[in-house]
Amino acid sequence: MAIVENRKARHEYFIEETFEAGLVLEGWEVKAIRAGRVNLKEAYVLVRHGELFLLGMHVSPLASASTHVRPDPTRTRKLLLHRREIDRLIGKVERAGYALVPLDLHYKNGRIKATIALAKGKKLHDKRESAKERDWAREKARLMRAAVR
Repeated sequence: MAIVENRKARHEYFIEETFEAGLVLEGWEVKAIRAGRVNLKEAYVLVRHGELFLLGMHVSPLASASTHVRPDPTRTRKLLLHRREIDRLIGKVERAGYALVPLDLHYKNGRIKATIALAKGKKLHDKRESAKERDWAREKARLMRAAVR
């Protein structure tokens, strides 16, 4: 079950491969995310010293949950993956020109996980082509419904 989705990522990038990563969160962040007060629109994944970090994710603090803490809504959060996965992702990002993009936040066994994707950027003509395909699929479905009636 998705908590929040980054729809802009699928529009801006070709998604090659997806990975599920854990997040290092503080208590007030968990409460705010469970309340749905999170935004992934401007978020991206950065590689620093052999580790992956999620930047730009905005978590709006709850007034009741963060009374004794000074919340930073856009702080850098560490992503948790297996060492082999991290090494593989770093190799692809540095050599092949891929980007790491967060796709969504979801629950798994009561924990909050992030789906990150290994992606290549789309050019303007690719975005137009995707829009044409999407419009054609919608039109085709409309025609099929009309033919069945």
